[in-house]
Amino acid sequence: MNASSTSDSGAKRNPVTVARTSDRELVVTRTFNAPARLVFDAWTKPELFRKWWVPQSMGMVLHSLEMDARTGGSYRLDFGDGMVFFGRYLDVTPHSRIVWTNDEGGEDSSVTTVTFEERDGSTLLTMTEVYPSKEALDAAGTGAADATHETFGQLDDLLAQLNA
Repeated sequence: MNASSTSDSGAKRNPVTVARTSDRELVVTRTFNAPARLVFDAWTKPELFRKWWVPQSMGMVLHSLEMDARTGGSYRLDFGDGMVFFGRYLDVTPHSRIVWTNDEGGEDSSVTTVTFEERDGSTLLTMTEVYPSKEALDAAGTGAADATHETFGQLDDLLAQLNA
């Protein structure tokens, strides 16, 4: 429907595109200069995930992380003060796809799908969030998607270390 933002945080950074593609769907795309297996590992291995997921500028601290990134597994991120994000992995296909629920929203929970498409040593990542209604997406806004500009920059830094 309408693209909401594109960002480039530096010469070596690839742009992040955030688009609301329907009344219930938000899509974020970004290319990473690393093979799909490394990008996938950064999304599924707790020791790597915790290094890039939280935007540093927000001053948030990830107090605990439980992640069983396999089909049928679950996750739980606890930021303290009652701020907890949790859900279930519906599909985890190594190096190509992860689908999970965002159960903390109750009836307004969304489902997130991330795909990893390798292209000449780089990876096109597409993250799609589907909400149960237009109202649920309106209420969620684009805050989390907008934070990806920073977190994906942090992921770039981690991937550069892993790729070295």
